[in-house]
Amino acid sequence: MPTRPSRQLETFPNPMPERDYTIRIRVPEFTCLCPKTGQPDFATLHIEYVPDRLCVELKSLKLYVWSYREEGAFHEAVTNAILDDLVAACQPRFMRLTTEFNVRGGIYTTVVAEHRREGWEPPPVVRLP
Repeated sequence: MPTRPSRQLETFPNPMPERDYTIRIRVPEFTCLCPKTGQPDFATLHIEYVPDRLCVELKSLKLYVWSYREEGAFHEAVTNAILDDLVAACQPRFMRLTTEFNVRGGIYTTVVAEHRREGWEPPPVVRLP
């Protein structure tokens, strides 16, 4: 197998560190295991962040996400663990992770966790006519 799951998140230099801009990443194939039943849980990850000096490299993100496939985790715990790892890797100005888990027993779960660098404020919203 040419690639394997990995918890190593790689980064690259932000090409425009002087500007606040948003990177949005959608990962529709996240899986982990239910810690109670061992059955697979499927989710879509929505990552939104304002980078500072570093950006997350996407192939390493794919391998990182793959590393959860055989791990048991509650939705709330895995969402916060992923956010913590992403923040540790790239130290963004702002990051939001939304995990939308598929239905299980008639229940959908969505978990939202955020990181905001101390002192960082988003620019004002521009409303166009």
